[in-house]
Amino acid sequence: MDNPKRGKVVYLPLDERPCNYDFPWLLARDTELELVRPPLEWMGRKKRLGRIAELGDWLEREAEDAEAAIVSIDTLLYGGIVPSRLHRLGEHEAARPLERLRRIRERRPDIRLYAFHLIMRCPQYSSSDEEPDYYADWGRELFRLGYLGHREQLGLAIAEEQHELSRIRMRLPEDVRDDYLERRAVNASANRASLELAADGTIDFLALPQDDAAPYGWTALDQQAVRQRIRELGAETRTLMYPGADEAGCTLLARLAVERTNQSRPLVYARYASTLGPQVVPLYEDRPLGESVKAQLLAAGALLAESAADAQLVLLVNSPGGLMAESNDQLRPNAAYDVQRSVQELAEYAEHAVRTLGKPAALADVAYANGGDLQLLRLLQARGLLPELAGIAGWNTSGNTLGTAIAQLLLHARCGRTPAQLDFLGLRIAEDYGYCAAVRRPLADGAIRERGMDYFNVDGERGEAARLVREALELFLEREGFKDGPLRIRIEDCRLPWSRMFEVGLRVEATAGEAGTPTISEDRE
Repeated sequence: MDNPKRGKVVYLPLDERPCNYDFPWLLARDTELELVRPPLEWMGRKKRLGRIAELGDWLEREAEDAEAAIVSIDTLLYGGIVPSRLHRLGEHEAARPLERLRRIRERRPDIRLYAFHLIMRCPQYSSSDEEPDYYADWGRELFRLGYLGHREQLGLAIAEEQHELSRIRMRLPEDVRDDYLERRAVNASANRASLELAADGTIDFLALPQDDAAPYGWTALDQQAVRQRIRELGAETRTLMYPGADEAGCTLLARLAVERTNQSRPLVYARYASTLGPQVVPLYEDRPLGESVKAQLLAAGALLAESAADAQLVLLVNSPGGLMAESNDQLRPNAAYDVQRSVQELAEYAEHAVRTLGKPAALADVAYANGGDLQLLRLLQARGLLPELAGIAGWNTSGNTLGTAIAQLLLHARCGRTPAQLDFLGLRIAEDYGYCAAVRRPLADGAIRERGMDYFNVDGERGEAARLVREALELFLEREGFKDGPLRIRIEDCRLPWSRMFEVGLRVEATAGEAGTPTISEDRE
């Protein structure tokens, strides 16, 4: 395995949550890339925007001697993902910080400059947790206004939908509608301004992830406008739009690792758990799973192979057989899971890929939304396969999971199994399976509620709720054999970053082998 010079990478995250601030940094450990990130306290917190001026200055300063930069444009412009939905900026004011990227390019013509800029989401539910306050009362109506209005434009709205649309137009306050649509217009304009930087070569590659997409509605309409502008600019080779968001930092880190080698793109074979898997449209997304797999691979610098024989790497895709369900529902009988797919075959193929073909394999567990498949985890655990995987993920949306698993796979192909790689594998098991699938909902509906807290409001990052989460996760890891099995996972820290139950912040150490010793060295930084 070659060992190129370690390169400095400047990383401006999407926000301060672990998935954005920590995951790329953790993946870069024990690789040829040295990731630097801004101080956590500069990143803001949820609805409190980050220190935009300081972050921009930091980015320009650190880029002076860097090999590459990975930039969240939403942070550069608005101070984070949630502030991008709350600001009151005009079009020119919002886009002005993009000039920092032009200055970086002028001063450093040789720097690799990657960026990602989200297409603004439109949640289907009424909640102001991450949206303007009025979204608590009118969120569902704002979504349906866009969804049904789009179908009306296309001549697809049936009579019942047209009646609903008329009722919404009469009920929805004009000031709510106007505020929401004006902000969408500003953000869409900023998206187009980012495209200009990709088209003229200021940005080497621009990812345009779609946060919580749908086939119709405001987000789909914005996509159409962005797609048209990409064609007008001839920027197709420098841009890519696909479902995702919080995995984008990991994706672009993997792309950098691939492109800096000056070798051909890695070929990845995708093996699905179900025949219809590639045709399933995941929850919160707008296209078949197979199309997202291709796009996520392409964004990370890889290509989809037709067969395992053609590929250097294998992506195990645990797909549903029909309509996707939430992970909380995985114990209920469901033909799309029990009949129209086979996790047993996928587990057998995982063993074949790793132990017979000798090819690195990572698991993208997208069978359910918002958590991993506990049945498949247990099958892999029974075979002792987990420490041999190049990566694993099963969190939040399909796009989040795909990007995280693919990044692990491509970085493992470059660097092999290291302590950092194994730690991240253990983190994903503890978080995606332990917390998201097994612990979160029962705890939120039980002990958390009994103590007067709720899903969206607990007693701080490190209060009683965090203690209960850690206690439940310790029990999960012991019950599932991660205390004394082939892969041992030890929790070192547990917090609730946004003082709610949706996400968790964990720090873990994982060891492999009968003696539970790290695989490469004891150096864990």
